[in-house]
Amino acid sequence: MYRVFEALDELVTIVEEARGVPMTSSCVVPRGDVLELLDDIRDALPGEVDDAQDVLDKRDEIIRNAREQADETISSASAEAERLMEEARAHAERILAEARDDADRTIAEGEAEYAEVTERARTEADRMVQAGRDAYERAVEDGKREQARLVSQTEVVQAAHDEAARIIDEAHEEADRQRADCDAYVDGKLAEFSDLLSTTLRTVDSGRNHLRSPLPPPARQTIYDYQAQ
Repeated sequence: MYRVFEALDELVTIVEEARGVPMTSSCVVPRGDVLELLDDIRDALPGEVDDAQDVLDKRDEIIRNAREQADETISSASAEAERLMEEARAHAERILAEARDDADRTIAEGEAEYAEVTERARTEADRMVQAGRDAYERAVEDGKREQARLVSQTEVVQAAHDEAARIIDEAHEEADRQRADCDAYVDGKLAEFSDLLSTTLRTVDSGRNHLRSPLPPPARQTIYDYQAQ
């Protein structure tokens, strides 16, 4: 290719230095020199053209290989993305199933605990109420017996009435105290169970919010257009 440009430069020099024909824009050039340079150009061009064709053929092969590699890359990326999506879907379903199982188990445990606490509170309340009634009845019976014993003694009748009234008042106070203790015990157990249910509901809501979070999209692989270069 260098010889081609060299011969062209020599032709330009010959034309520029050629003697002009008067009254015209034509010139007189040495025919032999021009023909020799044209022969050199003609001899040099075929080899250069073949080299250029080889370059073009190689370029087509490179483009074809690049397209095949791009298609293979796209196929692999699609398969990998599908696999990742399947794994993410299976993982999400597994987490959801575990969260549901945990929620069901927690609710069942809470219901069992509530039933047990309620039953214990009811039993304790019944026992305390019955104890208060028994104490009240004993106090009343003791007051009646004491009143009956003292009623025959004229000088101590008033004292007997006062003592009987005091015993009855104490019995009422004891019954009220035991009833208040029973109510406080039941209220405390119910407050504990309310805290347990609140914690359980917060745990379930946290699991549901975690499952509602969108999965990150799979990484996209850049596909180069080799033909555009």
